Formats: sequence, C-alpha cells, structure tokens
Amino acid sequence: MSSNILTDIQSIQGNNTLWQDTHFASRMQALDHLAFIIDHLDDLLRLRNPPAELLSVKQWALTISQQLEAIDWALFERLRAAIRNGHCQGRALLDLINSYAGQGLSNNQLTNPGVGYDELDVFTNGLLSSQALPSETQKRQAEMIFYQKTPTRIILELVAKANLTKQDVFYDLGSGLGQVCLLVNLLTGTPTKGIEVEPAYCRYAQISAQDLNLPNVVFQCEDARTAHFDDGSVFFLYTPFEGRILQDVLEKLQMIAQHRPIKLFSYGPCTAHIAGQPWLRGGGQLTDYVDQLGEFRSCQPD
Repeated sequence: MSSNILTDIQSIQGNNTLWQDTHFASRMQALDHLAFIIDHLDDLLRLRNPPAELLSVKQWALTISQQLEAIDWALFERLRAAIRNGHCQGRALLDLINSYAGQGLSNNQLTNPGVGYDELDVFTNGLLSSQALPSETQKRQAEMIFYQKTPTRIILELVAKANLTKQDVFYDLGSGLGQVCLLVNLLTGTPTKGIEVEPAYCRYAQISAQDLNLPNVVFQCEDARTAHFDDGSVFFLYTPFEGRILQDVLEKLQMIAQHRPIKLFSYGPCTAHIAGQPWLRGGGQLTDYVDQLGEFRSCQPD
C-alpha cells in the first residue's frame, strides 16, 4: 500500500476548514478524493493475500467520509428549513449559493460552453430535496429523450436573462425532477409549472415543492402535446423530445404566441431545431447549439 494513501487521509482529517459547513466546495473535493481512495483500497483488497491493515485503513477513510457527509446533510436540512420559513429566497438565496458553492452569476462561466456539471449542481441537488432518486415507471415513447438534470449554471443564466416577474407564468416542458421550476420560483418569485410525462418524476418534484413550502410551484403529469399551458409567458425545454413530438409542441407554443408575446429558452440539441422556427427570433448569438442556452422571442403575427 502506498504511503501516499495514509498521508492523504491524514491530510483530509487534519484540515480544519473541511469541518466548517461554509467550506462546501473544498469538502466536496475531499469527498471525491476519499471515494477514489476507497475504490483503490477495494481493488487492493481483491488481490490475493492483501496486507492485513487494508481493511482498517478503508474503514478509517469511510468514517471520515461519513462524517463529512453528515456536515452537508445537516447544512441542507438547516437551509431547507430557512426556505420553508421564507428566509432564503431571491437575492439571499443567490448569495447563499455563491458563498457555499463558490460560484455566482458574476463568475458562473455563463459564456463558457461545455462546462457540464460542477459544485453548483452538487449543492443544489442537496439543497432542493432529500429524497432518494426515483426510477422510471414507464417505457419512453420514440422521440422522447432520457432525463438529464439541467445544469444549475444554465438555470442561473436563464434567470439572469429572462427578467421574470410575479406576473409571468414560467413553464418547464419536460420538467423531470423539478429543479428548474423550484429554483426559478425561489430566485424570482414567479409562479412556475412543470409538465412531465413520467409519474415517478412528477411525484418527486411535487413532494419537493411541498417540502419547501412553495405553493406557486406546480407539476402536471401529462404529455406536453396534450397538456394545457396557455397561461404561460416564458417556456423552457432541455431537449425533452425530438422530431415530430418537438415540432408538435412548438406548434402549440406558436398558437399561444398568436395572441400574446412569449419567451422561449432552450438547452441541448433541440436548440438548433427551435432556431429554425420562422415565428421565433433569437439564437443568433449562439456559437454552440448544444452547450449554450438558447433565448428566443415570438414575432408579432401578421
């Protein structure tokens, strides 16, 4: 066994800042490194006649990891209680995300495509729900895309660009576990609604909203092609479907836009198709139709 393993575990255990709940990003990195060490120890334990001390070293690493995870668990429980009581919303929540995850709108890599998931996502995952992740209960139809969470940096960018008010109604079409609707409502106060065809995801999202005491966040378990969202003014799609389904939903949005202007935001491969809709304007600033947020506005009908 390498002496570096013992040194690394000792270094993590002796780093006092990791035991302060405000140092979330550093603690996340330490937990990732401990997970790597534990995996390596498991590999060594599968060898013939492994050193006797390996089991105790692995248990040592596991104990430290569990202690650090407990700090995060208590942190998220406290913050969720503050949200329920209305003390952690709007700018206060954005400042909190910035302070704990080390990133905010000013340095959130908004113009850096392809960043993927980072500490912002780990933080918001823990903040918005303590539930176990559900499994799909029904087979996806052709042209329906498997669920992926929208990166938090994209949600923050959307909030910064959309200029949402309490008079708007925001829809996430293909809302999955509900994090877009939850964060948009928490940061702006705008009523938000999610349309999600998978019942298990919809239940998870609604429980999350109820647990955070967010009555203006609602999830509907429906197919977006038949759901009613005529009251919406701002819409978001993270490529929940493609092909004919996507076009059918866009045509429904076009019908709404014939009566009043709407805004449409998109992320992922669907953005290229949306950019080709003649009734929408925008998207010209994009250099990457997959990894950047698309922003569109409806044209006035002739």
